[in-house]
Amino acid sequence: MAVNNCLKYLRSWSFLGVFIVLNLHAAAQDSLVTDVPDTLPVIPTTGLEPLQVAPSFNGHSINKVPLKYLERQPYISVQQMLKGNAAGVYVQESSGEPGTEQNIFVRGISSPLLSKRELFDQQPVVFVNGIPVIQDNPFIYEIQKYDFNREGPATNLLASLNPDDIESIEVIKDPVTLASLGSMAANGAIWVITKNARSGERKININSYFGYAAKPDVFATNAVRENQFRQTFYNRYGTVEDRLNYPPYLRDSTNRDYYGPADWTNLYYDNVPLYNVDASLSGGSDRANFRFMGGLTKNANPADKTSFTRYNGSFFINVAPIKWLMVSSMLGYTRQERDRNRNIRDRLAEQRYIPDLTNPLTPNSSLYGSYLSQFDNAFDKNTNNLVRGYIAIAAKPFEKFTYAGRLGFDYNEGIRDVFWPTTLLEGNNFVSNYFGYNQRLVITNSVAYDFNVGSSGTLTLKGGQNFVSDVYKYDYAYANNTPNDFTKINVVTGDPNKADYLIPRGILVNYFPGKMSSKLVSFFGNAVYTYNEVLKLNAVVSREGSSNMQPDNRWFTNYSAGAEWNLKKSLLADAQQLSSFLVTASWGHMGKLLSDDRFNAGPAYRVDMGFTNEPTFGSYAGLGGLSRPYTSGWVGYGIPWAYTNQLNAGIRLGLIEDRVQVGLDVYKKSDKDMLLPVPVALEWGYTGAYKSGLAVNNTGVDLSVTADLFPAAKHQFSWRFTGNLNYNKNKLAALPDGLRTVTIGATKLEIGKPVDGFWLLTNDGIYNTDAEVPVNPSTNQPVTYKGVALKAGDPRWRDINGDYVINDDDKTIQGNYLPKISGGFGSNFTYHNFSLDFQCYFALGRKVLNQYASSRLDFINTEANNNINSVKEITFWEEKQDLTGYPVYNPWSSVVPYRMDQDLFLDNASYLKLRSVSIGYDLSKGGTRTTFDRCLIYLTGTNLLTLSPFKGDDPELANYNGIYNGYGLPLPRSLIVGLKLDF
Repeated sequence: MAVNNCLKYLRSWSFLGVFIVLNLHAAAQDSLVTDVPDTLPVIPTTGLEPLQVAPSFNGHSINKVPLKYLERQPYISVQQMLKGNAAGVYVQESSGEPGTEQNIFVRGISSPLLSKRELFDQQPVVFVNGIPVIQDNPFIYEIQKYDFNREGPATNLLASLNPDDIESIEVIKDPVTLASLGSMAANGAIWVITKNARSGERKININSYFGYAAKPDVFATNAVRENQFRQTFYNRYGTVEDRLNYPPYLRDSTNRDYYGPADWTNLYYDNVPLYNVDASLSGGSDRANFRFMGGLTKNANPADKTSFTRYNGSFFINVAPIKWLMVSSMLGYTRQERDRNRNIRDRLAEQRYIPDLTNPLTPNSSLYGSYLSQFDNAFDKNTNNLVRGYIAIAAKPFEKFTYAGRLGFDYNEGIRDVFWPTTLLEGNNFVSNYFGYNQRLVITNSVAYDFNVGSSGTLTLKGGQNFVSDVYKYDYAYANNTPNDFTKINVVTGDPNKADYLIPRGILVNYFPGKMSSKLVSFFGNAVYTYNEVLKLNAVVSREGSSNMQPDNRWFTNYSAGAEWNLKKSLLADAQQLSSFLVTASWGHMGKLLSDDRFNAGPAYRVDMGFTNEPTFGSYAGLGGLSRPYTSGWVGYGIPWAYTNQLNAGIRLGLIEDRVQVGLDVYKKSDKDMLLPVPVALEWGYTGAYKSGLAVNNTGVDLSVTADLFPAAKHQFSWRFTGNLNYNKNKLAALPDGLRTVTIGATKLEIGKPVDGFWLLTNDGIYNTDAEVPVNPSTNQPVTYKGVALKAGDPRWRDINGDYVINDDDKTIQGNYLPKISGGFGSNFTYHNFSLDFQCYFALGRKVLNQYASSRLDFINTEANNNINSVKEITFWEEKQDLTGYPVYNPWSSVVPYRMDQDLFLDNASYLKLRSVSIGYDLSKGGTRTTFDRCLIYLTGTNLLTLSPFKGDDPELANYNGIYNGYGLPLPRSLIVGLKLDF
């Protein structure tokens, strides 16, 4: 099905593109020579292109990613290219497993991240050649018990873009520019332009590299070290009964399975190859030109044999049949394949079955290798196919009139097939299949007319429409207890004429289909007034309608305005060292889209009749049925559009002929009327009721600096420095129903506090004796924790309200899991044919909650609970952190001294990283005899150094909500050798 769909799209669009090119080329041959323009008309990036309110220096915006420093790096995703390279952008890469999902936040978050579902509503929209890229929708989380991974391949769809095929990446943050893109850009926009066809001589470009990701240095342990660690607690607090219940795998010190050599690391970690081959061919004339590109990329992590493979192909054809008309087309295809990790936790989360987790995997290589051999009888295939294309027309039949139109589409599908044999799950095997697709159709049209206003003014009026149609679909089924480990598909009856033909025999099958469609339509008007290149005024008004909104609130009006004043030309023309100085200010009011259609109809019924902790089953006692949405939350009527008000003021400063360029922006972003699942009385049966009224403010500063300290044109030695910095602070401004505080699970929201804070007890040490425990003078009873008296060996938790009872009332909101300051800096040095690049990035003022340390110290409860958090991966036998610095509490205490909700485990996770260093030699420079326009040989190392006070292995490897659990695969240190040829 997947291949057929992709071939259908490729055939239809390829035929259409060739048909148009042939006919337009024939028309061009028949036209007069005088119709041939000196250069082709500007190829439109979209029918609703962003308005360049923010000025630029030498044609380069300060918000553009310096791709020159990234062209030699083995990065595979847009997120990795953005990381540390654009002010106001923070990227989460919580695992080094290649091809996994990564998060982008532009100028903070607008609502608390209560689950992974909320992440999808926080991401900026990504435009590729003017087409808003469609990505996976979070509505599949409704059928999942855990949100560790999204069902399906869960592959990063923004890894489909080949970095060598990208011309520019720009982060759009200005309110007026965002308003021109509509409500889908309320969280910011990433504007990606790929390399297009060019007129002139035929050009061939080749980029290739090969290298290795090196296995990390780890400290492997066995039961000897774990036993020594635990004996500290047993010697101080353990009773005879506790010793009799000592874990079996630690009890016998002669058991070589656990007390033998810890030589498992060579089976889990290994040096793995990385490689890439890209080639493109472009050429043509001023009348018609083309570009074809193809590529193959293999990226891998040295841990657990994880890898990501990408196949790319695309072509562009541009034709100008007459002087004032340009027709352009593009078609691109990408195939992604991912070899996932073999984590026990991820496997059990999909199987929804928890076996006996008493004994962990053995650190002995022979036994661990025997376990790994069972995966030879299993498979876990993950594939994505992506097709993207457009046909665009740009016409300028009159000097002051322009038209731009575009028909574009974006389609991707994900396929995952899984089989795990009985030997991996206590005699019960498992099979699952997922097929899902996302498709988007985009139609845009716009017209513009220029008016002269007096002798020095110009007024441009523009209007148009934008239509976006989306469809999200998935089919997911899983089954346990298939006939045997040799039959890896569902067995059905052999007679297709029977009614039960498709019903599997003797297998419990769970089938989950899902489909959602949405439409977004908008009409816009834009006015730009320019006076003598000194003053520019810009205003945008648009009216948008979304099918995801309720019928009485389908439409919303966006409006924004901005001004740009050139102080250099108007007041400081005589300032010799000041080459440019502009002041900008803009404000915008924009609607925020809902990603889910479940809010558009008010109260609804759901297939939601499962038993406790299994809410996804759609039957009760074997009978299908419907119920109210008790586990997903009540949705009522009268839900309005959420919206954002954004204010931005900035300066653009150029010194010494623009050799030094500085951009500074101060902003305030206020997101209002957002939905929040407010808790309700238990008698209602609902987990919460969705109500509007949530408001969050983000304020901050963006700073960007580019300096050509030694310009290449004037010196044999050149040095270019680039740096950026963002300071951001968020604050909860309002809650629904006028509430001042609300508690949702382990999260507390309080007016005036950050929404990314942790709700924790304050730890002041340990009670060494019972006499140290404070006594309530009115009752003569010691301080209690939720009714349990504290005693020697318990934590000294701070009694905030002084009532001699430690409970949730004594918790406070502390820290923040998004950094207060983030950014990056780097330099490019050249000397004759040699070049040297390096890039660093940093995140400061960031905290994480150390669940890894909490679980290891709370070994009594972790092992007794036997739930998904009790899983011990093979990396259990790896010391990720020295735990000797924590107080020695009594782990058998009923108050659970090592519970995670205390600031004992709140760690400073600020960091500074040397992300890459690259050395190159260009054989085609400096008079070197060569047949190539460019022949660059380079050597690049990545992830070379991390400076951080964090107690764990890597401060980046924390979940989206700031929880560090030690599951993330390490960000690999790699070394590659590459060659770039242009001829």
